[in-house]
Amino acid sequence: MRSLMPWSGMASFRTDLDRLFDRFFDARWEDAPALGEWTPKVDVSETKDAVVVKAEIPGMDANDIRVSLQENVLAIMGEKKQEKEEKDERYHRMERSYGSFTRSFAMPAGVETGKVNATFRNGVLTVTLPKSPEAKATPIPVKAGQ
Repeated sequence: MRSLMPWSGMASFRTDLDRLFDRFFDARWEDAPALGEWTPKVDVSETKDAVVVKAEIPGMDANDIRVSLQENVLAIMGEKKQEKEEKDERYHRMERSYGSFTRSFAMPAGVETGKVNATFRNGVLTVTLPKSPEAKATPIPVKAGQ
């Protein structure tokens, strides 16, 4: 029977193709790093009391990292400097990345700017941003009707 209707599979093919393009255009491209840039990998999590951002930044000193919060956008900036080459040194392979980076994240909730804490330990930067009282969920009791 299929030989009598050779184009019957085109509808499902078109649906699959439409779904593919929908996913492509819905992607969050602003979160993707530009080619050639070095960007640290970041986790952003949220608890009932705070937003926590952890960034892997190995091979750097805390003094080379800058963190700022402006209009509910957290920015992490820094520069990973390349070690000086020796004149007699020949590289067989170079895989480590160097250069400056900037990562910015809109906070999912309002934060108390005066209580933000940033620590750097074992190559991981942890920024804890306590939520403002307005951003914390307030339970509202539900009363039974009469």
